[in-house]
Amino acid sequence: MQEKLEAGHEGALKIWQSMGIYLGYGIAHYADFYDIKHVLILGRCTSGRGGDLLLEGAQKVFETEFPELLKKIELHLPDEKIRRVGQSVAAASLPVIN
Repeated sequence: MQEKLEAGHEGALKIWQSMGIYLGYGIAHYADFYDIKHVLILGRCTSGRGGDLLLEGAQKVFETEFPELLKKIELHLPDEKIRRVGQSVAAASLPVIN
């Protein structure tokens, strides 16, 4: 699907736009329970144009449904290399628990 997205396939574009909307609502739901300040968006589906579409969708949800979160939560999309190895980046940033 990522190849189709990069080729401009309308169906693939709609998939990523939908994922961005779900991401925005998911973050907003978690914000009901946690004091979220930063969200690092990672993973293979963020490669190429996909990451920007996810970010746009989540931001749009914040703007229209949860404007208070725009000031509170910052969404981060790292460079292309880090996006693809997101799980290992996240694991490496975990604190040591004794």
